[in-house]
Amino acid sequence: MNIRVTPLDIQPVSTSEIEIVERKGLGHPDTICDALAEKLSAELCKLYYENFGFVLHHNVDKNLLVGGSATPKFGGGEVTEPIEIYLSGRAIKEYKGKKIPVDEIAIESAKEWLKENIHAIDPENHVRIYPHIRPGSVDLVDIYMRQLRDGVPLSNDTSFGVGYAPFDDLENVVFQIEKKLNSKEIKKLHPEIGEDIKVMGVRIGEKITITIACAFVDRFVKDINDYVEKRENVRKLAYEVAKEFTNREVEIHINTGDDVENANVYITVTGTSAEAGDDGEVGRGNRVNGLITPYRPMSLEAAAGKNPITHVGKLYNITSNDIAKAVVNEIPEIEEAYVYMVSQIGKPVNQPLAVDVKVRTPENSAKFQTKIEEIVNECLADMKNIWKRLMNGEITVY
Repeated sequence: MNIRVTPLDIQPVSTSEIEIVERKGLGHPDTICDALAEKLSAELCKLYYENFGFVLHHNVDKNLLVGGSATPKFGGGEVTEPIEIYLSGRAIKEYKGKKIPVDEIAIESAKEWLKENIHAIDPENHVRIYPHIRPGSVDLVDIYMRQLRDGVPLSNDTSFGVGYAPFDDLENVVFQIEKKLNSKEIKKLHPEIGEDIKVMGVRIGEKITITIACAFVDRFVKDINDYVEKRENVRKLAYEVAKEFTNREVEIHINTGDDVENANVYITVTGTSAEAGDDGEVGRGNRVNGLITPYRPMSLEAAAGKNPITHVGKLYNITSNDIAKAVVNEIPEIEEAYVYMVSQIGKPVNQPLAVDVKVRTPENSAKFQTKIEEIVNECLADMKNIWKRLMNGEITVY
């Protein structure tokens, strides 16, 4: 295995003239698809492990959400055609004569997640869920099952993962605004705020402009004046969060497509545009670190729903971020780290073909080779525990 430590010799993103960062919130149709895929993977991990002592092959990462139809109105409208969610992928449904109710688990886990996370949605009446999960191909399942014979999980794809640390001002602001607005405490205080919240951050020079699309829940909004007041409240909440994470000038705009004069504004029945305005798909939203960052290295892998034992599209993106965070946290002289990892199908998953750790430091990067190798090897050794962290909700990939 090649572990290289090289200088990060490009201009820091935080000092560039312009920067763009996006986060799709919990109720965005793409995020819903990611979340349901990841929830199903976690539930399968639990069931497989409880019944067989190890996690069987699965990749349930091909979900599609087809938006419904709705007629929202102040005081409360209705969903006229339900949201349709297609849960697709591959999973072992029978092992050593024991059948595994994968389809039933898929439906129940989806309803459970929707009920817990989208407070204004009725999973029984607003949503229709269709599982389309089949067994995996013989060759990929064979690669996966060799771990039982050899004791080492083998990469089931030739792919790469990337990560970086730390977040800069804009990244923290975008990430934390969405997390705050979608927190349980805010929903209790302000049930009018739906979960479909998209935050777009743009920094030009020293000024940050945040544009937020926030779906309001119609039954908690009396009229257009009440809407305008509650929209302003969201702006103030977002501004308070932003100022915790930056000293730069911040300007915040909410629902810039509103036509207040004609009362054509962003209200919904369920708190998500999935009810009528938008569709969704796994992999089209946030990267593993929770952001969309065109000025940073990114992988196009759809990590949500992939098996957490052998699939490098998931494991290497998580591990790259773990390595980057550990490098900047454990080595004070290093200001920033980018990490790139690549695998070979059929090779031990914890032995990547190459790991490139790029570091920004005023000192010679070669000085830190030994310490960074130790960090990389520790993170690779800990890869075997990632499935437990995911299953227990300790980390997310969206």
